[in-house]
This record gives sequence, structure tokens and C-alpha cells, in this order.
Amino acid sequence: CSGSGKIIKSPCKVCAGAGRVQRDRTLNVTIPPGVEDGTRIRLTGEGEAGLRGAPAGDLYVDIGVKTHPIFQREGPNIMVRVPLRMTQAALGASVEVPSIDGGRSAVKIPAGTQTGDNFRLRGKGFSVLRSQARGDMYVQVVVETPQNLSPKQRELLEAFRETETGEECPQSKGFFAVAKVERIIPDPIVADRYRHH
Repeated sequence: CSGSGKIIKSPCKVCAGAGRVQRDRTLNVTIPPGVEDGTRIRLTGEGEAGLRGAPAGDLYVDIGVKTHPIFQREGPNIMVRVPLRMTQAALGASVEVPSIDGGRSAVKIPAGTQTGDNFRLRGKGFSVLRSQARGDMYVQVVVETPQNLSPKQRELLEAFRETETGEECPQSKGFFAVAKVERIIPDPIVADRYRHH
């Protein structure tokens, strides 16, 4: 009787007197906005049937969020890297970037934008779990070097190079100014200290 105080003389052939049978069924689970990888959702009363008429247990669903080829998620915020043509970065432009809702958002790129510059779009990120708030989307710019130039394009770039003074690219000018290091001649006495025997 397993402690129940009752003995079933003619047990059910389906459940062998256990009072429950094992069956598979499919459930529709509503995923709330803003879930993160590892979020656990509890479905009350959807677990295994209880013994001897006890209520059913709960079913726990662990969420695994797939990675996206374009967007990277950091909490409620979204990161996306956007390639820019050299002319767009140098002269400025307005570009459209994809958003997670399937639409597009316009981003104004100022003249002189560099690789790694970030632009924030407020409220274009993920929903915050159990909140009406939304994160932001950060657009990181990657300036693309032109390839497969036509003869005319190469001629124009060479003409531009002839007019360069170095003031157009202050980062590279500053880097090479700092990188100038005088040749250091090692002290022979110090070198003798570390000679192997």
C-alpha cells in the first residue's frame, strides 16, 4: 500500500495502480520581452502529476538565446558595427542602420569620423525584463579602405596624396612623432652582469 493504508485488489492495467500514466504533450510558452540567456520561466501546475491525488508539480523552462550575426547584446543594450566608405567618413553622411525590430534608423555621421567612433540611439535596444524601459543601440563605425580602384579613382587618390600636409590625419602624425626613439647602446658593464656561465 506504500503507506496509504489501502491495497488495490484489481489494479488498473494502464497505470498498474499508480494512479498516473506517462504521456508527452506540447505546451505553448509565452516568452516575455527582455529575457536573457539562462532566464528560467516557471509554468505552475504543468509538471508531473502528484502521487495519490496530490496536485501536479511545476514545469521550469530554461531559455537559451541564440547569437545574432550582426547584433551583439550587452544587457538591455545592443551593439552593431557598421562599415562606412572612406568618403562618407571623411565628408560626413547620413546612413541607415538596421534595428532589432526589423526597421531602420538614420544615423548622422559627422565629417572626420574615425574607425571605432560610437553613436547612441536611445531606446532602440532590448526591452528590460518586467519593465517598460528599453536599452540603447550603439553604432560603432568601421571605415573601409577602398579596393579594386578604377584608373580614374586611383588618379584622384594620388592627386590627393600629393596635396597632403599631414594635418589631415593628426592621429598618425602624432603617433609617428612620439614613436621617434633614439638608438640606445647598452652599457657593456650591465651586459656583463647577465652573461651566462
